[in-house]
Amino acid sequence: MRLIGCLSDTHGYLNEQLFDFFAGCDEIWHAGDIGNVEVALRLENFKPLRAVCGNVDGTELRGEFPSHLRFELEGTDVWITHIGGYPGKYDRGIKSHIMEHPPRLFICGHSHILKVVNDNKLGLLHINPGAAGRAGIHRVSTAVRFALDAGKVKDLEVIELEKMF
Repeated sequence: MRLIGCLSDTHGYLNEQLFDFFAGCDEIWHAGDIGNVEVALRLENFKPLRAVCGNVDGTELRGEFPSHLRFELEGTDVWITHIGGYPGKYDRGIKSHIMEHPPRLFICGHSHILKVVNDNKLGLLHINPGAAGRAGIHRVSTAVRFALDAGKVKDLEVIELEKMF
């Protein structure tokens, strides 16, 4: 079993509460729009980091992190990307591939909207952890953590970090 901390859209800002929320995690996954190298380094120095670049990430982050990351962990086929859409409305850039080869767990960011949805047609769980940073249209900053155990996602928890008013 592995405990995963998952966030997106930090846009160069890391709330200190994330370090407490992710303290027991084995890995941190960032679904893009990291914002700057300092955020990536702080996360990498805290826990092993798997991340993708997002549309606001510059050349240095794009050189370090891919646009798509697909791997298997604890018997779970995982795909992380930044702009992915959601069940029934997947982004056209990934739609044909996800329809032909759906992962078990699909994680993306970009919308700044926390969403956890089963796609029963494709047999996958979609997670968008919302936005953990301060920049954007979201009203509340969020992140999630969950366990991967023998091909299953378990014990998903959400943290609300800051209200944006």
